[in-house]
Amino acid sequence: MESNPNIQWAQLLVAALAQAGLTAVCLAPGSRSTPLTLAFDAHPAVDTHMHLDERSAGFFALGMAIAHDRPVALVCTSGTAVANFLPAIIEAKMSQIPLLILTADRPHELRYSGANQTIDQVKIFGDQVLWSVDLPIPQVDAPKVATRNISVLAARAYAAANGLPKGPVHLNFPFRKPLEPKDGHLLHLHHHHPAEGGSKRHDQVTVTMTQGIITLSDAQLHALGVTIREHPHGLIICGPRCPGGDFPRAVMALAQHSGYPVLADPLSGVRFVESQRQDDAERLVISGYETFLQTDPGWPEPQVIIRFGAVPISKWLNAYLDRITPTHRIHIRESGVWADDSHRIKHFIQANETAVCQHLLTRLPPRDNAAWVTAVTQTEKSTWQAVESVLFDPYFDGAVVADVVDLMPAAATLFMGNSLPIRHLDQYGRAGTKPLFAYASRGASGIDGNLSTALGIYAARQQPLVAVLGDITFYHDLNGLLAVRKLMSRHRNTAEKGTNLLASEPWPGNITIVLLHNNGGGIFNRLPIAHVDPPFTELFLTPHNLDFEPVVRMYGLDFVQAHGREQFRQLFSASLQDSTPRVIEVRTDGRQDDQRRRDINKVVNSTVASATH
Repeated sequence: MESNPNIQWAQLLVAALAQAGLTAVCLAPGSRSTPLTLAFDAHPAVDTHMHLDERSAGFFALGMAIAHDRPVALVCTSGTAVANFLPAIIEAKMSQIPLLILTADRPHELRYSGANQTIDQVKIFGDQVLWSVDLPIPQVDAPKVATRNISVLAARAYAAANGLPKGPVHLNFPFRKPLEPKDGHLLHLHHHHPAEGGSKRHDQVTVTMTQGIITLSDAQLHALGVTIREHPHGLIICGPRCPGGDFPRAVMALAQHSGYPVLADPLSGVRFVESQRQDDAERLVISGYETFLQTDPGWPEPQVIIRFGAVPISKWLNAYLDRITPTHRIHIRESGVWADDSHRIKHFIQANETAVCQHLLTRLPPRDNAAWVTAVTQTEKSTWQAVESVLFDPYFDGAVVADVVDLMPAAATLFMGNSLPIRHLDQYGRAGTKPLFAYASRGASGIDGNLSTALGIYAARQQPLVAVLGDITFYHDLNGLLAVRKLMSRHRNTAEKGTNLLASEPWPGNITIVLLHNNGGGIFNRLPIAHVDPPFTELFLTPHNLDFEPVVRMYGLDFVQAHGREQFRQLFSASLQDSTPRVIEVRTDGRQDDQRRRDINKVVNSTVASATH
């Protein structure tokens, strides 16, 4: 029997986490975390991903958690390794993404002693985590209540990360040496019975923690139904991070019954859905608002605004919502997290979004709201006709994004880097009936870790991935490219660990990274400081003059450059059919790209204004 209490307690914890529902962990190498690393590696129900860089590991886990919509664990050794998780933890907290951060630590007697690689890790993440626990040091002669506590704590941590709201939870594990199991026991760890998880011999308890949904009372539903029935002019706003599952179908049914068009953010899960109607005149999903709301859209002010999800990406939609004066502003969000930076919401409803939509359908007979719907959809139709007439000549980075959306296969994963790419998707990603799964890190909107997040989503979804990143964002996470090689290697090597959740599947390939290379921070061209040069170029635009091809090939990816629209579409289409991970670089001029956007806005707004007035 294993006598090392570190190994015993780590096995107890991992078995309880697996029992709670954990299926994946991202590990960073280190000595102090040895007990946790071995326990995770030995458990057949938990898929392990090894990363050399803690920051990349954090964002890779974040991506997996986004796609799974359930907790993914992170493990690292003590010291600054812990601090490198912080950027991903911040994004997880801001976006309500469930993570379990398991950090190894020095024992208490070494803290504040000058011992090597020892920092203060107790509540190191502060308010950026939902819960933080500094565990006791494992002991051979610990009372049974102490070992039961490990199992219960694991279940509680998993439930807290997966609760309302979801988010990161931190468990800090102080370990005394020795950290390794006795000689020969490591082999035993790989051959325990799956049901035991390597820990049945201990005083383990199984805790099942379940969570219901928050629903509205009959009186609350009646009042909400009356509001909608009595006000025919309404809009539904679906921002980022709306629920998945049945929500897109439910909110579209509500739109059809109420006659309220849906202004769908590209990250809402509602813009690119299969259930939309084919006829533009009947389509209730509106996606051209970032362009047409720069002027008067040509319809009366809505009487009711119903919001779901986080604050929309669109600058001009947010400005429109701030300036109008509807009678009712309602935000429905089960997490209870406030998302209204203009502080205009009049009625915040904490309830399950899908259930509210479904229950309202029984109280809202379909009504003829043709005049209002036509007014809104006609603006949408006129906008896209004008946009597409001028979008592709001359070719620029926004047009590349439009082509990506057009060419991607159904059910594929689309990840957009922050700064320009996600804004281009918002403005030029037209709603369509082809289902796409679009993601971006919009909690804190940082450019760090975007590549690793995209690859984590890919590892979880196992569908073709297209990641569209700017050059500065790409530069920030070059270490994340190593995950591509590791994913490929995992699929080639199934012999040693046949229970691996991914290794038993064929390599799906189709990782395509579209690198929009404008040699600097092109997003700053949109700011007033762009007209003050110097110091604009050196201090804001920051041209780097880097050639990314050598480093891309070092990591084992193919690298090609696209010149012009025809070549890009050919290279991109070919990459979607190829199993070789590839970077397609499109070189552009950031200042000219921004001028193209401004010119398109002028043309479109003039056309739309003529059509709607």
